[in-house]
Amino acid sequence: MAPDLRGAALALHRFGFGPRAGTIAAIASDPQGALVAELDRPNAGLIPDAGLLSSGAANRMAFEFNAERLAKQRLETKRKELAKQEAAKLAAENPTMQNAAMENGGMEKPAEAKAATPPAPEPETPILQNFFREAEAHYRAAITAEIGFVERLVWFWSNHFCVNAISTVMAGAYEREAIRPHILGKFADLVLAAEGHPAMLVYLDNASSMGPNSVAGINRNRGLNENLGREILELHTLGARAGYTQDDVVSFAKVITGWTIYTTTDNPVHGGEFLFHPRLHEPGPQTVFGKAYRDTGVEQGRAVLTDLARHPATALHVATKLAQHFIADEPPPTLVEALRNKFIETDGDLWQVSKALLAAPGSWTPEQAKLKCPSEWIMSAARAAGFAGDVRLIAATATRLGEPLWRPPAPKGFPDGEADWIDGIAHRLDTANAIAQNPNYIDRIDPKAMLETALGPLASAETRSAVARAETKQQAIALLLMAPEFQRR
Repeated sequence: MAPDLRGAALALHRFGFGPRAGTIAAIASDPQGALVAELDRPNAGLIPDAGLLSSGAANRMAFEFNAERLAKQRLETKRKELAKQEAAKLAAENPTMQNAAMENGGMEKPAEAKAATPPAPEPETPILQNFFREAEAHYRAAITAEIGFVERLVWFWSNHFCVNAISTVMAGAYEREAIRPHILGKFADLVLAAEGHPAMLVYLDNASSMGPNSVAGINRNRGLNENLGREILELHTLGARAGYTQDDVVSFAKVITGWTIYTTTDNPVHGGEFLFHPRLHEPGPQTVFGKAYRDTGVEQGRAVLTDLARHPATALHVATKLAQHFIADEPPPTLVEALRNKFIETDGDLWQVSKALLAAPGSWTPEQAKLKCPSEWIMSAARAAGFAGDVRLIAATATRLGEPLWRPPAPKGFPDGEADWIDGIAHRLDTANAIAQNPNYIDRIDPKAMLETALGPLASAETRSAVARAETKQQAIALLLMAPEFQRR
């Protein structure tokens, strides 16, 4: 069988993060088989976590750092106040010492006396250092993958069950602990891992939710928070059009009261870890989406989550999102139906569903219908150029292009449609120029060779001509990275 170079290039862009040097030829004998083989690899999706903190450890680190910083700030405020009081006392006792008091007592100095040199930048906090360690592991897995289909699945499910690094320092650990181990397992297990993870409980405020009739709710005169219950129904499982009601939201929110975390204030050893707290849990049976669940404590919530994960409406919701993400904003109905049926047939086996996505004829249409989101495009550019990747530069670039790592604008995650990203295409030119001018790589990049690496048979005659006619090497590289067929998958 003749090598399918076009199919290989399409596979690398559509299902991976774009080609690296030699990868088009490497999988051309069987592009679909190469993608399946990646799914079948042992420990697919997992990454080494040497040196990375667990979610609980990250939470405790942040707590201790913030507590120590607050204590230092309060001591400094107290010192300044005492100095002011002493200066005022000295000035009152001896008016001739007023100027000296102003100098030594911490009072505001005249503008001309202030130092002209700007203060040194603050060193990175342990919280920010931990974020960049997690970000490096996240990006490195995408840049170094042979194809990247498994990593694309990690990114897809991490966005589906998103948390926010502003709300919780556990975002990176959450992806490693709750998402990666389950992307090729049962969807029900993924749901249980994500919804019960401390990062999710903090992000969507369930950690502070109390049943109105729980012991803690009555004693503290505090009540229910519906955020997590609503988002699980609307975004994570059934979907917005499944027919659930506000009563279902309230009942489900009551079911998962008591799902909280140990506070580091009270438990410095296990702070930030999952805790089911019976005193916060709403007592009694609840009915969610037409089914009654008796009060079995933490198991009541797990039972509801398992049923939601297996519901036919969830199968349709998940199938639609997968097809929209990988294939087209308006995917072929036959593809959505095939994924939905496979989800139901296999009880939500995501390994089988992912294989069904690869096997469907609708997944291999020659048209590159999907616009890459900013981070996908950045990864494609880094792989095509042979960059190792500067994590701080990548993270800053993603933020500038509107997709900051682990900081989605809302619980529904980052948008996935062309309409959401098309207006920002022009802003990618600055990044393309920066890559083209990178002094660490420019001498060893040949634009013509890079074109074959990045696009190969997907390159249009117009793109080939533009790259060939470019006045400088830098211009040729920037034109390649901005080419329509490189922007799409």
